Amino acid sequence: MLEALKAQPQDKILQLIQMYREDTREGKIDLGVGVYKDATGLTPVMRAVKAAEQQLWQLETTKTYTGLAGEPAYNAAMQAMILDGAVAAARLASVATPGGTGAIRQALELVKLASPGATVWISAPTWPNHPSIIKYLGIPMAEYRYFDATTGGVDFAGLLADLGTVKPGDVVLLHGCCHNPTGANLDPAQWAEVVALLAAKGAVPLVDLAYQGFGDGLEADAAATRLVAASFPEVLIAASCSKNFGIYRERTGVLIAVSKDAEATKITQQNLAFLNRQNYSFPPDHGARLVTMILEDDALRADWKAELEEVRLNMLGLRQALADALRAETNSDRFDFVARHRGMFSRLGLTEAQVVRLREEFGIYMVGDSRINIAGLNARTVPLLARAVASVL
Repeated sequence: MLEALKAQPQDKILQLIQMYREDTREGKIDLGVGVYKDATGLTPVMRAVKAAEQQLWQLETTKTYTGLAGEPAYNAAMQAMILDGAVAAARLASVATPGGTGAIRQALELVKLASPGATVWISAPTWPNHPSIIKYLGIPMAEYRYFDATTGGVDFAGLLADLGTVKPGDVVLLHGCCHNPTGANLDPAQWAEVVALLAAKGAVPLVDLAYQGFGDGLEADAAATRLVAASFPEVLIAASCSKNFGIYRERTGVLIAVSKDAEATKITQQNLAFLNRQNYSFPPDHGARLVTMILEDDALRADWKAELEEVRLNMLGLRQALADALRAETNSDRFDFVARHRGMFSRLGLTEAQVVRLREEFGIYMVGDSRINIAGLNARTVPLLARAVASVL
């Protein structure tokens, strides 16, 4: 049997990580892997997470299974953090998942279960795991234009034109904030226009919210998701705690489904639990329990929000510093968009050949499409990157 297996294409980011590890040069710079790093290159454990873990160590009395949907308190806390009452609780079904990837997978499994013929629309470009999972599940897929490589912004006219062809019942995958991989985001007026268009088309939005708190702030980053959730009879929201709580390896996510009414919500909840049972039975609980403790405790929540804001402002500072350095090195405003982008990522608009030169000549590692992780920089490496980019243009 196993001899019939075919080699699978390597994940480009994982391949890049391995290349970086094997590079023996001092001063190499990793801008590929999508994790937050402080000025020392460490992905720290947040203060509130450490404090919650210390409490949990003393208070936890069992390691038995949680429920198929995860702990009710976790689901309620995540619904409140993300939606803040934008949708009546009776219309919300949710399940804990192994990270944001697990939430996306379960959302797409639910789409396939509920409407096998529905097409899932994804932005061009998008996070590579989106099309990978969609193709693996055999779900019809289409793309809508999103990124304008010339301006470094959103191709809004192209986006509207493509989404204007969406059919009733099609699923449109939207990035709630901090678009990955481009960093270019819709403004509030554009979000309102997109919502109106998709509502008129009878589409079902699927919001990927992986970076709440990393862009313009915890509440501001949820505004678009709340608008979407309040504007449609059915919405799917896949959220991750990896970034904003810094608990990457704990694999903590949630899938929230908005249904048209309370009766439909009961059926949706049953199907979400069914899908959890088929894929991994009971979801991991450690990270989810820490998140719950932090969100339910005033002191822990305040400290977490303060540290999250420090992280956000650090990335904004790095963005501005890089934009300024690139302007100085290239004597042009070509890269000014970097300061306007939000979140961890920006796509610089370099060719693949230029990206290879950066890696081979300067030890600077980024994804082939020139996506960089802003959080992989620091005050020392910003000018190094700017000079290297200028040299390969």
